[in-house]
Amino acid sequence: MTALATSAAPAARPGGLLRAVGRTHRAALVLSLLALVAATVALIWLHSLGDEARAGASACSTPPTDGLPSCAAVEAITADATYRDGMSALATALSLLMFPVAAWAGGALIGRELENGTAQLAWTQSVSPARWLAVKLAAPAALLTAGTGGLLLLNDWARGDGDPNLVGDWYYPDVFVSTGPVAVAHALAGLALGALAGLVWRRALPATGVALAASLLLHNVLERYRENLWPAVTRTEAGTLELPRSAFQVAWSDVPRDGVLLTRATFHPASHFWPLQYVETGLLLAVAGTATAAAFLLLARRLP
Repeated sequence: MTALATSAAPAARPGGLLRAVGRTHRAALVLSLLALVAATVALIWLHSLGDEARAGASACSTPPTDGLPSCAAVEAITADATYRDGMSALATALSLLMFPVAAWAGGALIGRELENGTAQLAWTQSVSPARWLAVKLAAPAALLTAGTGGLLLLNDWARGDGDPNLVGDWYYPDVFVSTGPVAVAHALAGLALGALAGLVWRRALPATGVALAASLLLHNVLERYRENLWPAVTRTEAGTLELPRSAFQVAWSDVPRDGVLLTRATFHPASHFWPLQYVETGLLLAVAGTATAAAFLLLARRLP
């Protein structure tokens, strides 16, 4: 107990609580930094393959000449496949970032410290519970915002001209989340939901499970109803209606009218990318803000 009190004492000094949080969660911080470095190196490497990959994709789309397929350049085709698979893997990792964040926040950041009494000990060292929770949330929130934001910029740079044959269409779920501020908002929502779960259950394992379940529900609901977050465009034409590949189709139907068969399509054009991003980001930040406020209220009510 003496050793714990000694290690918690610096939290009473300015910046002491922040240093205590860093020491307590040093392993998570190191792993996060290693993951950030690995993703950065991977994106720089993939960017270096971009031109060669686009050359490979272009070669494969050119009709054969002299009886030989124009995509027989093995190096270009290999770069094409490596680039496509690498960009897809990183997009998936960014889109799922909220799940490990929520699990860590619920299990280690809040739940474990309430379960083993570390938090209560800190509150006896001139650190108010509200300040303890504020620092617990502010430090990882700042790191998540900076790290995820940096990866988004690198990802956009590595995508080059955004050829959908190589990096996927803008409306693919993983691509959509990993190419705009939605990724940052997802991470912050996961942090807030995990912290709230930790305060409700006060035990690491149940809080981790609940945080993961809440994050999964939020992720799936937004993916399912994303098309409804902004008014779609409806186009009706007689005969065959062709939409560009960049159109995110919502509905398609044939409507007979006055003996003529009309085709009606409801879709989001590529110009709706940013409105959809902003609305979804706002919803996620609202969830994060609500969960954070609920965490502070719950903490205040449970104090003696």
